[in-house]
This record gives sequence, C-alpha cells and structure tokens, in this order.
Amino acid sequence: MGARKKTMTRQNSVKEENIYLDQFLKVENYEDTVRQLDIYYGMVKRQLLRHQSPITGLFPVLSTDIEIGSVRESVYCAAAVWGLYQAYRRIDDDRGKSYELGQSAVKCMRGILECWIKQAKRIELFKKNQCSAHALHVKFHLTTGSEVYTDSEYNHLQIDVVSIYLLFLVQMITSGLQIIYTQDEVAFVQNLVYYVERAYRTPDYSMWERGSKYNDGTPEIHASSIGLAKSALEAINGCNLFGEKGASWSVVYVDIDAHNRNRSIFETLLPRESCSKEVDASLLPTISFPSFSTHEDVLYQETKNNIVKSLKGNYGFKRYKRDGYKTVIEDSNITIKGEMKNFENIECEWPLFYIYMIIDGVFKSLPDQIQEYQDLLKARLMVDHNGDPVIPMFYYVSEEDVERERQDPGSAVRKPHTEGGLFLWSQAMFILAQLLTAGLLHINELDPIRRYLPSYNRPRKGGRYSAFQGTATDLVVQIVLIAESMRLQAMMATYGIQTQTPHEVEPVQIWSSTQLVKVYENLGVNHKLQLQGRPLRPVGSLGTSKVYRVAGATVLCYPLIFEVSDFYLYRDMALLIDDIKTELQFVGRYWRLSGRPTVCLLIREEHMRDPQFKEMLDLLAMLKKGYCDTVKVRIGRLQNLISSSCVEHLDFMDSLDYPVDGFHQFKQLEHDYIGYQSLTDIPRILNYQDELKDFSYFKNKNTYEIIDAINNLESIYARCQLFGILLNKEGRNFKVQDYTVEHHLQSLYHQAGGLRHWAAVRYTSSLLHHNVDSISPFITAVLVHGKQLTVGVFGRKETVLDKPMTPAEIQAVVYNTIQPYDVIQAVLQQEIILYCGRLIATNPELFHGILKIRVGWVLEAIKYYLKIFGHKRKLEDHSPYEVRQLLFKVLSIKDWAPKEQLTSRQKRQLEGCLCRVPSSFYNHVWDVMMRTPQGIKVSGNVIPQQPTLSNMTRSELTFSLLVEQMLNHIQQPEYRQLIVELLTIVSTILGRNPELTFNQPLDLEQLIKDAAHMYAKDHDLEQDRVSNLLDSPYVQSTGYLARAVVNTVLKGGQISKDLESEPESCKVS
Repeated sequence: MGARKKTMTRQNSVKEENIYLDQFLKVENYEDTVRQLDIYYGMVKRQLLRHQSPITGLFPVLSTDIEIGSVRESVYCAAAVWGLYQAYRRIDDDRGKSYELGQSAVKCMRGILECWIKQAKRIELFKKNQCSAHALHVKFHLTTGSEVYTDSEYNHLQIDVVSIYLLFLVQMITSGLQIIYTQDEVAFVQNLVYYVERAYRTPDYSMWERGSKYNDGTPEIHASSIGLAKSALEAINGCNLFGEKGASWSVVYVDIDAHNRNRSIFETLLPRESCSKEVDASLLPTISFPSFSTHEDVLYQETKNNIVKSLKGNYGFKRYKRDGYKTVIEDSNITIKGEMKNFENIECEWPLFYIYMIIDGVFKSLPDQIQEYQDLLKARLMVDHNGDPVIPMFYYVSEEDVERERQDPGSAVRKPHTEGGLFLWSQAMFILAQLLTAGLLHINELDPIRRYLPSYNRPRKGGRYSAFQGTATDLVVQIVLIAESMRLQAMMATYGIQTQTPHEVEPVQIWSSTQLVKVYENLGVNHKLQLQGRPLRPVGSLGTSKVYRVAGATVLCYPLIFEVSDFYLYRDMALLIDDIKTELQFVGRYWRLSGRPTVCLLIREEHMRDPQFKEMLDLLAMLKKGYCDTVKVRIGRLQNLISSSCVEHLDFMDSLDYPVDGFHQFKQLEHDYIGYQSLTDIPRILNYQDELKDFSYFKNKNTYEIIDAINNLESIYARCQLFGILLNKEGRNFKVQDYTVEHHLQSLYHQAGGLRHWAAVRYTSSLLHHNVDSISPFITAVLVHGKQLTVGVFGRKETVLDKPMTPAEIQAVVYNTIQPYDVIQAVLQQEIILYCGRLIATNPELFHGILKIRVGWVLEAIKYYLKIFGHKRKLEDHSPYEVRQLLFKVLSIKDWAPKEQLTSRQKRQLEGCLCRVPSSFYNHVWDVMMRTPQGIKVSGNVIPQQPTLSNMTRSELTFSLLVEQMLNHIQQPEYRQLIVELLTIVSTILGRNPELTFNQPLDLEQLIKDAAHMYAKDHDLEQDRVSNLLDSPYVQSTGYLARAVVNTVLKGGQISKDLESEPESCKVS
C-alpha cells in the first residue's frame, strides 16, 4: 500500500509542475506572439499600407507607381492585411492595431466596389454579350478611381479578378468585417455574380493579362479563370452580405447549373490551362490557396506535378513555356506571334510561386514541401534599407547570357528585377506565408469558409438558403409524376402507375421553368444603377430539381425537356424517354446541394397518342422499382417528399409586393367525362406515307403556277417545298388563300409534327429559321474538350466554330452557311451539334482521335452507313431519336466494324468523314516536319517548316489544328484517310532511319500516285488509279505507300545502306 501511495504523490507533483510549466509557457508564448505580430505589423505598414491610396484604398502593382491602382494586386494586399487582422484577434490588448488593419482591408474592398459601381452600365452590356468591349476595368487611377486605360489600350477582360474579389469578399464578411453597406451595393454584387457565371464560355485574357501565349491580343478560354469563377460561385451562394445582422434581401443567389457547367468544364480542361498553353503557373492559386477549385485529388496532383515538372526553376517558376514577358529580347511596344522559340529556356522566373507552394504545403500538411520552398525562397530574398525582406518581382537572363542559357538551361546566373520598387503581390503573399508557417495564423482563420475542405466536410450552414454540401454516396433522386388530366391519371392507374394531378398537389404549384426565369428577372434589379437583374437564361436541370418558396407559394418546376418549344425535338417520344433517363442520371451525378433533388416528370395526353407510349410505361415501371440504370430514385407523392427536398427561399420577392397570381402555373385539362375509356378513343398517330420527291424545278416557274400546284397537291413534303420557293420569291407576308406564306408554313409545320412526318417537319422548321433551344452550352462542351466544330454542307464552304457563341450568332452562321445549299441540313446540323455536345459529356471516348467535328461530313458518314447497310429511307425522314442512335453507331465504328466485315474502302469512308486520326498522329506529323525543310504539301497547300516549328511546340493544340486545316482541303473522305495513313508511314520510316531528310517539299499526293502506279504494275492493271489503293486492305496499301516513300528518298540522293539492301524493312509494323 505504502509503495502505491508514494507513486501517486510523485504523479501529483509531476502534474502540478506541468500545470505551472504550462502557465509559464503561455505567458512566454503570449509575449512572443505579440512580439512577432508587431514585427509583421511593422512590415505591413512599411511595405503595404504605406502604398495604399488614402482616397480610393487601392494598391498599385509596384510601390513606386503613384498613378495606377490594380484590382488584382489590391485584393491580395487587402487579403494580407486582413490575415494579420485575423492573427491579432487572438490577442486581448492589441493597442488598436486589429481594428486599424480590419478597416484598411475594408477600405480597399470598398474602394474596388466603388470603382466598379461607376461602371454599372458595362455589367449590363456584358450580361447580354460577354466581350472585352463591355468588360469591367481592372486598372483605375489610384487617387480619383477613374478609368486610366481605354479598352483598346489594355485587355481588361480578366474574369479571375472579379472572381478573386468575390471570394475574399465572402471570406472577410464571414470573419465579421462589414464591407457592404446598402441595398444598392447588394444588387451590384448580385450582378457581379452574373458577370462571372458564364466564365465557362467567355474567352478572356486571364491572370497574365495577355490571352493566348502568342501575345497577339487573342483571348482564350482559361482553366484558371473558370476555376476561380467556380470557387467564387460556391463561396457566395446563400451568403448574406450584411453578415450575421443581415436581412433576407441581402442574400446572394447563384445559378447552380452555371456553377456546374463551370465545374465540369474546368475539370475537363485540367491539367491544361488553355488552347495555346499546356501548362501555366496561374493554375497554382486556382487548385490551391486561395481558390481550392478542385477537390478531385487525382486532378489536383496531376496539375500540380505538371507545373512543378515543367515550370520550376532555381529562381522561381516560369509563368508558362515560351513566355517572352520582360525578357531582354522582347520588344514591349509590339505584340508578336513571331519567333516564339527565341524565348525558350530564357523565360523570367517568378519567386512568387515559391510562396504559393509554401502556403499549399501548410494547407495540405506537407512539411517537406514547406521546407524545400522556404530554402529556395531564402536564397532569393533581398533586404531593403529597413531590414525588411524583399522578394524581387522576377529573375531574368541578362543579354550577354541569353545564348548560353538557351544552349544549356540553368547555367546562367539570373538577375533580380528590382526596378519600380516592391512587387506588392509577392510581398502580400510572403506575409501570409510567414504568419502561417510561424503558427501565428491558423488555416481556418485565413479560410473561414473552409474552401480547403471538400464541400461535404465543411461546417453545415443553417438557414433558409441552399448550400453546397457535396454528394451523398447513396443520393436518392426524388420523382413526382404529374398527369395532365384526371382521365390520364385513371388510365395510368390501370397500368399500376400512381400519378398526381395539378389539383391534387395543391397548395404546391407546378410551374414551367420559364416562369422561374421571370421570377429571377427581379433578382439584382436596381433602377438607380440601371441594373436589370438576372439575364434571360434558361434554368437548367439542377435548378429545376429544387422546390421553391416564392412570395408565400410553394413551387416545383418541370425540367426543360418537357417544354413545348418552337423546335420539333419535343415531339419525338423516344427522344423524350432517352432525355428523361439522361436527366435523372445527370442530376444524380452532379447534385451538390444539401437536401435531395426532386424532379417533376410531366405526362401529357398527347404522349398517349404516340406509338412509343409503351416504352414510356416501361420506363416508369423501371423507376417504380427504385432505379434508373445506376441512379437510386424514389417515386412518391409531392407532399411526402417536400420535407427531404432541397428548398430554396426566394425571399427577394417578398420586398417587391409582386402578386404570385402574376405567374402562370401548369393548368390541368378538364373533361366532362373522366373515365380512362375516353382516352382510349383518342386515335393513335398513324405512320403517314409520303414520297420525298424533289420539287426544286419549280424555282423557274411563275408564282401562279406554284400556287396552282400547291392547291392540287396532297403531299405535305411537296407543299413544304413549294411554299419554300414562294417564300424566296415573294417574301413571308405574301398571301395565298387569305393567309400569309409564313402562316401556311406554321400550319404545315404543326400538321407534319402531329403526323411525325420528320422530313416535312425539318423542312418547314428550317424555312421558319428555328433554333435548337439552349444550343450554346453544347457547343461550349465540345470546345472545352479541346475540339472544334465546323458547319457547312459537304463539299461546300464551312464555318469554323472555335469559340463560344451567342444563340443569335449561331443562328446567323447556320442559316447563312448551310441553308442556301441544303434547307433540311440547317436544322439537321443543329441536331447533330446538340447530340455531340451531350455525347462528349457522357461518352468522351467516342471522340478520341477527332479534333475537328465537321458536322456536314458527320451527316455524310451517316448517309454512307445507311447506304452500306441498304436502308432505303432517307436520313432526313428518320426521327430525331433514330438520328441520335445513328450518330452513336457511326462514332463507335471501332466496336462493330470487324464484326460487320466492312471493306477497307467503307471503313476509310466512314473514318474519313469523321476526320479521325490515330493516336499521336499530330506528334508524328511534327517529327516529319522536322525532317522536311521545304515543308509538307497536299492539295496545293503547304505547311512550311519555318516559322511553324519556331512558333509552336510539339504537343500544342494550335499545331494539331494547323495540320487539320491542311487535311480539310481534301474533299474525298477515303482519300483523306489514305493521306493520314501515309503520314504515319513516313513518320515510322524516318523514326527508324535518323539520317534521312527530304530535300524537296514532301508532296503527299505524288507519293500516293507513285504507290498506285506500283500497285497497278504489280497487278497487271492498265490504269494506275488511286481507287485501287483505296480498295486494298490496310496491310497491302501500307506496303505500297512505304515503297513510294523509300523511292522518293532514294531519288532525292539521300541514300542509306539500310534502305538499298532492304527497302522492305521500312514498312510500318
């Protein structure tokens, strides 16, 4: 017992000592913390606040600049000042420093806001047309806050600047600072959200203010801008700009579908930055602090490793490869596409990115990374006259060392750029890095909204507004089935499918999403600033999966796929069924909000009349079982599902006194007799038989003859064509039988639609200049996958769609490029664009090897397919669903070609129409270019070796597009495919024989003629036609092409022993 007692007392004394020690350390630590913070306070005062404008609160880029304030640098300086404010808040007696720092940050953020509010008109214009002429300025006069550069003098369109402002605005408000004061300012910030929402389809000049790496004034779609916009939208969604004291009308709303498009396009682009820049240091602040735009670990690691491997140097990081900025050889007065190769290896190196890597290491808990970059940074630090550390803006290669550095990268001693004083962005980031690594600032204080955590790990927001909470692993998509009438409900019940009518779900109202668009028009309206509110953009699938509280009413919207629109796709039941499945899978996959998504499926009486209605019943039966392919679903009564739904309170409507009766809800059809038998009496649609005869010869006849023919012909398709001829001759207001031509076309369109006469539907739709609803996002989806689209009739002029476009621009292109040559293709090509946009999102592998989707050629491929398999019905007479299936079939040729035993020519025709090339094909062409000083020639077009190789890099998208442009001059698909095979063979031969080069231009057509000649000679054929090669199997044609290449090399006097003795060894294996 005694021994045990002894031990216990000894333990107590140790405990007491520990307590005493802890108290001593606390005092010691407290004094130490105050001492350290005061050192940083001195630095912040001397290095940052000293250069803050006392009037606007803005900061310049360089400390000696007393005229131009820069928004990006100002936000980062405000962030550093705010970071120190957060650190001081731990201290009880800070002697007023904390308040001063907080208010300095507020002054800067408000100064930026005031400069932008003066440009409110620009925001309104930008909402309608996202172009640089309407962009908010990012440079202002330091003291007056007025504009300093015109739009032509400087590239102001930098979406990342507005995004980083919004991001830090939310962070600072969350920490307790009051930055937004009035309702006018709330409306303006809501409009800033609209400004960045379309980042995914807005080419801008990004973080380096230059756009394309060629510095030729061309904006590009940039991953860094989109990533920052995505983060800003996530951060500000549901944020009360007045902080905890805020009212319901000071809340900001975000379009969740715009956020999702930015997210998916950002993640598609990574690890690439843009079309011309494969790797860029601007992605560091995007994937890490302050933005944390992706929490997909694989993407984060791949992008970060890519940047470190390609851009890290001994003095800092290069911004991107071949960046000529501030190198001794760049002439800053001119923009050059010129000799980009001259900048290789001598790009300036920026220590700023060492600091980003240190901060990244702190957030990701990577002590080795922190140590590595602290050591690198230490070696590059300088000290000013106050003894404060200074980080040079960048290190450059001096003129005398340029040649040496080019030949032997890393050998030259670089010089620091110190002109202009302190580079405030670096100094601001340095202070934040020091506060974090010294333990004076916790990551949760620098990131109070926890951007660094995946959304499902962030603290849950209470309150009335939707919040990003990540995806539940077993997310259930709730489904409400709404029947248009009671008799339809009774009919569905006989099949065992329980539905509700609009009356039964009352007081909940069922709305079209177009009504929701009208509601959102009131969000952000401000008459003083002449701001109009949300632009008229449709509400997407995720937006219609929320339940809304609007002015006292509860509302559920049905998705866009159920809208009865001008365009004819809604009439195709099979397409609708497919769209419902896609919709449910999309919502299940991309839902990120708290609460479950609730999807309203609308069943109309006209669906009953469709021959495909049985398939709709099969789909509903599958959903009843609780699954839609891989997505869990639950069909239920709306009243039971609301409690678990995501509910969005649109409180901004309350202050408007807008009557909810002003909005149209979905009306129930009323019938005298509600038994389902009355529905079975409705006649089903019969297959209408109509011969698709060509009546174009009537163009040469006079108007009376055409009217006479219209009166005597029964055929709908014939009448469509004749009215089309009248439209061209006499105009849309010309009257026939008391009605205008336009009216006749409208009624023919609806008649053909009711009969599912697809050729006539498409013909009239085109004459009426219809446009696919919301086609722009589908074009953007194709573009951000690194592809381009061209529209135009096969064999005619094509228009390239290489940047996102507005619906009006698309309509102009379609109807000017296609319709004059082929009326139906004007709408058929829109269909193909829509399907490609959908397919590339769900099945990107179908588009491997295709860089340019030439829509007219894709339609040609489908026609070839129908011909090969003996289908008699014309392509335009197939339903939209069948066209989508045919497109899928043609794109997936690799999967079925061997089984169907296609001939070599058929395969070449199909692959040639798709413009598909083998993997690494463009790299092979680059290798060939390196060995052909006179360039490559095909169809009279030459790609010269220089300046191509100097300006571009091997795996650059711009080079691939140049090769594609050359191949596009070939008008025969199978011949194009033979040229592709030939280039691959040339590359293989040159790869095996490093000593070979071509002295003359490499004339590809001549090589094919030579191969065809050899083929004819070997097979005793009289004519040496190229078609013989096109018909021959790949193995055989390869042999002849290889021989033709070898002979050309030998003729050129470049003889190698290998080839003389064994020419066959050059064959492609």
